Amino acid sequence: MPIPILMPALSPTMTEGNLVAWHKQEGDSISPGEVIAEIETDKATMEVEAVDEGSLGKIIVVAGTEGVSVNTTIAVLLEEGEVLDDANSVLESQNNGPTNSIQTDKPELVVESSTNEIAVANNIEPGDTENIETKYDRSDEPRFFVSPLAKRMAEQAEIDLNDVKGSGPNGRIVKSDIDKILSSKAPQTKIESHYSGANAPVANNIEAYEAVPNTSMRKAIARRLTESKQTAPHFYMTIDCEIDALLETRTQLNEKIESGKISVNDFVIRASALAMRQVPSANASWTEEETRIHKNVDISIAVAIDGGLITPIVKNADNKGLQTISDEMRDLAERARNGKLSPEEFQGGTFSISNLGMYGVKEFSAVINPPQGAILAVGAGEKRAVVKDNALAIATIMTCTLSVDHRVVDGAVGAEFLSAFKKLVEDPLTMLL
Repeated sequence: MPIPILMPALSPTMTEGNLVAWHKQEGDSISPGEVIAEIETDKATMEVEAVDEGSLGKIIVVAGTEGVSVNTTIAVLLEEGEVLDDANSVLESQNNGPTNSIQTDKPELVVESSTNEIAVANNIEPGDTENIETKYDRSDEPRFFVSPLAKRMAEQAEIDLNDVKGSGPNGRIVKSDIDKILSSKAPQTKIESHYSGANAPVANNIEAYEAVPNTSMRKAIARRLTESKQTAPHFYMTIDCEIDALLETRTQLNEKIESGKISVNDFVIRASALAMRQVPSANASWTEEETRIHKNVDISIAVAIDGGLITPIVKNADNKGLQTISDEMRDLAERARNGKLSPEEFQGGTFSISNLGMYGVKEFSAVINPPQGAILAVGAGEKRAVVKDNALAIATIMTCTLSVDHRVVDGAVGAEFLSAFKKLVEDPLTMLL
């Protein structure tokens, strides 16, 4: 029986994705484990591997289509001896009727430029417009095809579609064709004025901005952080750690390492993991049914990438030494920036760290990554005046702020964790034991 290939959920927050590319064409044979497509999620662009053997009978969603809902049929896999009519029957059974059956010619949206009237084929379902071809019918101009997304982009950018050569099937104009034109143009500045008439301000007081469309990742970040701030009762605890001994230990260790130097952040990860082991009540997450005290210490590290951030995980960090943590973190960060992380490498985690010290940020508060119960914000180490043995001295101080979900972690537990963390940071040799 034909097997529908569905848009997979490649992350816990993914509700839709963009089909970037097909690595197989209709009629190609497919073996389990072969890469068949690339999907852009709210986290990264990932390769999708086949799980069954057969041939690619029909591609339903073409490459370049955006906003494809999870579990939408994107293609049909045919087993040996099956034909296209079999694939049609599978879709009909899925949809309790023939309304979404596969057609040799895709449903068309016919547009008359003179009347701007739109006639939609009866078998087009709501929300399926990104995969519909649009045909312009003009009495004095040739007919051509364009995806609705490309049409919308062209209208916004005031691009004449008659001047665009489509690169899609049968000369269809797709999103990438419009992107090429936009990239060749100088950035345009939008100007908005909130005044008119005699009260209009002079030109240099008019607000000017460049509009940057929100990516799937940016939308997901906005959604999750809004949810976190609205639902999790945050409170904050700040502690100062003297790191001169840590810096000296780091220097000594790096002198013995030929490549892959240990960073201050590696020490922070190690100290956080060991502090979690000492204070297991802080290693917790919230659900409506229960509070989970995690046995594993899996540290999520915020890594900035193009368009947003991602949190690759150093798993079982309490059982790993500084060199191992350093090597893992370097590999995870590089693959995160290249969009090559697998879902299990950034999904989950029991505690998060966000370090902006390398940018010179002295102190900040981070937003909790739900369902985790806490996140540690790490600032830059800087020379400050301190009192030692009733005398003024200079020390390198690193300020760390713990954001805590009060539903999961109480103040005393958070304070106990920070105290354990501070002792480890200020006596770094204990992290080597």
